[in-house]
Amino acid sequence: MESRSTLIIGAGPAGLTTAYELAKHGVKSVVLEQADRVGGISRTETYKGYRFDIGGHRFFTKVTEVQRIWYEILEKDFIKVPRLSRIYYRGKFYKYPLSLMNTVSNLGILPSFTVLMSYLKAKLKARLGMRTEPETFEEWVTDRFGERLYKTFFKTYTEKVWGIPCNKIRADWAAQRIQGMSLKRAVINAIFGSQNAKSLIKEFDYPVLGPGMMWERCQSILEEADSPVHLNTSVVKVEREGTRIKGVVAQQGDRTFYLTADHYVSSMPITALLRRLDPLPPDFVLEAANKLKYRDFLIVSLIVNQPDLFPDNWLYIHSPEFKVGRIQNFKNWSPAMVPDATKTCLGMEYFCSEGDQLWEMSDQELIALASREAIALSLGVQPGDVEDGVVIRQKKAYPVYDGEYRQHLQVIQDYLETFENLQTVGRNGMHRYNNQDHSMMTGLLAAKNILGEQHDLWNVNTERSYHEEFTKEEWKQTDEKKEKEYLVPVASKV
Repeated sequence: MESRSTLIIGAGPAGLTTAYELAKHGVKSVVLEQADRVGGISRTETYKGYRFDIGGHRFFTKVTEVQRIWYEILEKDFIKVPRLSRIYYRGKFYKYPLSLMNTVSNLGILPSFTVLMSYLKAKLKARLGMRTEPETFEEWVTDRFGERLYKTFFKTYTEKVWGIPCNKIRADWAAQRIQGMSLKRAVINAIFGSQNAKSLIKEFDYPVLGPGMMWERCQSILEEADSPVHLNTSVVKVEREGTRIKGVVAQQGDRTFYLTADHYVSSMPITALLRRLDPLPPDFVLEAANKLKYRDFLIVSLIVNQPDLFPDNWLYIHSPEFKVGRIQNFKNWSPAMVPDATKTCLGMEYFCSEGDQLWEMSDQELIALASREAIALSLGVQPGDVEDGVVIRQKKAYPVYDGEYRQHLQVIQDYLETFENLQTVGRNGMHRYNNQDHSMMTGLLAAKNILGEQHDLWNVNTERSYHEEFTKEEWKQTDEKKEKEYLVPVASKV
């Protein structure tokens, strides 16, 4: 049996940030990770010297304390990457965020006029007080941008990602994820220029060898601080006594061992955590856990015998005739991701659910499908250009915001908050579709709580952390002012 001050389940951004912050204050921890490498969904995979993300991970944040951690860990191993992403829809590429002139040129005058009239109609309804509080993604987007823009640039892609109709997705997801897009602003910028408007982030930081480099370096720092990270280690039981966790049974290969700690932090899927509690939670809590849903994901990385294909970091594929949802061009994230300058590595991303047709396809079938679609999309890939490929499957990549998720999650949250020495953090640990910086923020606050502060992790300001636009005044904010905005202590719950 091993005992530590803190035991952390999961070596993704949230779990490792908790361990890192504790180590900075001389507090030792142990991290258990079931995968063969750290980083969670922010890890970097490798294949024959090619490096690729599980999706793309820009290092952009308004949370200065998170940014400080990035630079403490990686120091000078960041590069500045110009941001370029576009939408592919009906054989044409649209700038994203949307540009008025580009959109009008692609859609044509009449369809563009129809989009504008639909947008003005939505705004008029809002001004006359005819708009009710939206409950679904479809209602939220239609209310703000009009029915035509919703159907053109939101509906198809969103349903491809989630596998359910937009009128079955909660408005919460739209409010959290869609920021800074305004048809009004696009018109103003096109006519008057953008110098007086908010400026969109046009470049971002990126580790030269991918996001996994950050977490691999963090792992090394923790090992040196006597806070080990055990890979290939599964948590099979979380023992509790009333509302206090007293130990964890873990398995690594054929070896089973028992660990105890004063504090426990979990970033494993919240549903899995509840099922591993011993004794189990009340039936009504397990029932709520059984009703939370996830969306899975797989990426087919193709090695293409072409030095340059398209300039984007990534592309959104809205056209329903293609199964691929998003395409990463890893060479445009960092040239060092591709070992041969005469080649290109494309990440063809498919959103699916475990057990469905896409998920059950063999690796060779998926590589063949991705190759056909890369050629058909007119990206510069010619027949015979794809030399090799590899498939990576990621379970529980995205918590689903369906119509019932909020009530089920509230039941689980209320139950978990009764525990004296357990905190859950991160995307899966809180069943929230957040970015890397927000996951890190929950891990950071969990560490601060262990160190004696009082923060409610469930009240971390998720919406504000997704804004990608700064006013001139915001650029001038001091670190202290920004930190106060995000790190406001709250009173302990009675």
